[in-house]
Amino acid sequence: MGPAEYLQQKKQLIDQTLECYLSQENSPVFEAMRYSVLDGGKRFRPLLLMACGEYFGAPEKLLLPYACAIELIHSYSLVHDDLPMMDNDDYRRGKFSCHKKFGQGLALLAGDGLLSLAFEILAEAPAPEQNPQIKDMIISEIARTIGPSGMIAGQYLDISFNPENQDVSVNQEIALKKTAGLIRVSGVSGARLAGASPVQVEAVEKFGTYLGLAFQLRDDLEDLAQDLSVSKPLRPNLASILGVESSLELLEELRSKAENSLREFKIYSDILEFFIHQIQFQPEKKA
Repeated sequence: MGPAEYLQQKKQLIDQTLECYLSQENSPVFEAMRYSVLDGGKRFRPLLLMACGEYFGAPEKLLLPYACAIELIHSYSLVHDDLPMMDNDDYRRGKFSCHKKFGQGLALLAGDGLLSLAFEILAEAPAPEQNPQIKDMIISEIARTIGPSGMIAGQYLDISFNPENQDVSVNQEIALKKTAGLIRVSGVSGARLAGASPVQVEAVEKFGTYLGLAFQLRDDLEDLAQDLSVSKPLRPNLASILGVESSLELLEELRSKAENSLREFKIYSDILEFFIHQIQFQPEKKA
């Protein structure tokens, strides 16, 4: 089975399991939660957790609850990120964002519900038999990554960022905290659940960080291309500050660093390298 087929199979399993978790009730809050998670999303983060965990030998059954919790956390962040007092986005994954569909109040509660459900799943998830204590470490690390010094801090930097400020370092810190952090902890969680050695966990941590930064830069390039095509005012991001050419060079550098992070520690996986190959940007050629 090739990497694409493997990931598609795992995605179907994750989608089915998420649907089960989100079918507990038919309340308006659960309806908004289901709307925000199901029928959309590439499942990049939970797939990374599954791939890293299985590479180091963890069983699928052990990894699956953690992978689904990661996706619920990611979805919560998107619901809140789209709100008018944040990024004020009307569309997400090709359809109305949660607050445009259900209103701001219910969207806020749906995001809270997704986050709460994620930690309920983590609390009830099985621990590895060979090292049960690692479960507490994983949950703590996830909480720190998305907390007031992590993702939330990145979101604050984002909403308080001065559009006139062309500081590359601030944009890089936003990307590190808002995007790369959750991608990094996804891979690390999978590796820890499998009982990977400290050296192997360090390799996955570096890999996940570079992968996450590349992921965000690719998204910034796509946003920049879309903004230019419709001639609308740019929301400053790293790509708009660096320019397309320099951004493409940085993207390739980050992709190379992600790949080298694996090879430096003798981790050879077609599936993990496939995650790197997925992060590409092809600028449109001028006519």
